[in-house]
Amino acid sequence: MVNQAKNIIAIPMGDPAGIGPEITVKALDKPEIYEVCSPLVIGHSEVLKHAMKFTNTFLEMNEINDPSEGIYEHGTIDVISLDNLDVDQLEMGKVQAQCGKAAYEYIEKSVALALEGKVTALATTPINKESLKAAKVPFIGHTEILAELTKSDDPLTMFEVLNMRIFFLTRHLSLKDAIAAITKDRVCDYLIRCDKALQQLGVENRKIAVAALNPHGGENGLFGYEEIDEIRPGIEAAIEKGIDAVGPVPADSVFHHALNGRYAAVLSLYHDQGHIAAKMTDFERTISVTNGLPFLRTSVDHGTAFDIAGKGIASSVSMEECIKLAAKYSKHFQNQKV
Repeated sequence: MVNQAKNIIAIPMGDPAGIGPEITVKALDKPEIYEVCSPLVIGHSEVLKHAMKFTNTFLEMNEINDPSEGIYEHGTIDVISLDNLDVDQLEMGKVQAQCGKAAYEYIEKSVALALEGKVTALATTPINKESLKAAKVPFIGHTEILAELTKSDDPLTMFEVLNMRIFFLTRHLSLKDAIAAITKDRVCDYLIRCDKALQQLGVENRKIAVAALNPHGGENGLFGYEEIDEIRPGIEAAIEKGIDAVGPVPADSVFHHALNGRYAAVLSLYHDQGHIAAKMTDFERTISVTNGLPFLRTSVDHGTAFDIAGKGIASSVSMEECIKLAAKYSKHFQNQKV
């Protein structure tokens, strides 16, 4: 495993034509990042140098071959630079096959380092689905790539923003299909998995609230029977297995209570239910954590922003929070098996 005073966090640079390189150099210009971890960029040094030019960022580039060679001091960017890009052909803000291929290879290298124990966590930057497709990379996003590279089954996504954590029972499904997927067995299984994830993150008081689907939790069948038929029985089954769970709690109040510390986490039933709650709380500080991998992975929860890429105006707040959260939780993943 990594033998450093501070854990090494790998930062795959993302799509070179997007804002990933820009928010990376801006984030690593903040001394507080180096107070909590040793950040290591996996990317392309020339792209990072270009990003420093249009953001007026002045950092020394330290190209290395192995994480053990890093300096990890503010004022220097340690980077493992892959020679996988024709920089002269790079167009900022455009879908390009070479960028999709490069972004995939940055992730692939980062995962290899994590599996070797040379880095303790990944803090990922945005990739572009269309660029991946153009490169014939057979995955639509980070989660699918990470699942395949680590041979992990159904990784579990958690959002963290301020004092609130949100898990998702379903994500990329239509609302109709998401409702059909809300079953007693699924609710029970996810509550068990959520509890395990919180335990791995070092959370001690792990009370999980399950958000209701229907208005006012269905009002005992007045507004729907999903709570009666599937959700409540799933919660009860999880409680019988020793999980500290409550609900279903009406969705118009459960996130407020979680934000104020009543619950360690909320299990959201569908994509927008949890996304809206998190992003309305603080859009830039909503960070995604992927559980169920052999290592910790955090990610910004925004895209490549091709419309502003290369203009030097992208905010790095989310990237800074992403790295800090990886540092916060990574110590709990040392010597753990997922």
